[in-house]
Amino acid sequence: MTTFQIELPDSTAQAARAAGLLTPQALDRLLNDALRKREAASSLLSIADRVAAAGISEMSMQEINAEIKAARAEHRPPN
Repeated sequence: MTTFQIELPDSTAQAARAAGLLTPQALDRLLNDALRKREAASSLLSIADRVAAAGISEMSMQEINAEIKAARAEHRPPN
């Protein structure tokens, strides 16, 4: 277990404390969420780099929406 000390503006610390965000469990969740988001962003950027390097053209919003609609239809349970 690691102990660390941080400095926050009083108003931020008071609001975070009131919201229950200064507990070890809450800070652990917040930091792990931030780490997952950073990893996801990094992964998306690396995919974007590979797509650009492969010369794949960009999709229009209409094409993206059509792909999303098709994927959702595939995963929808049969009636």
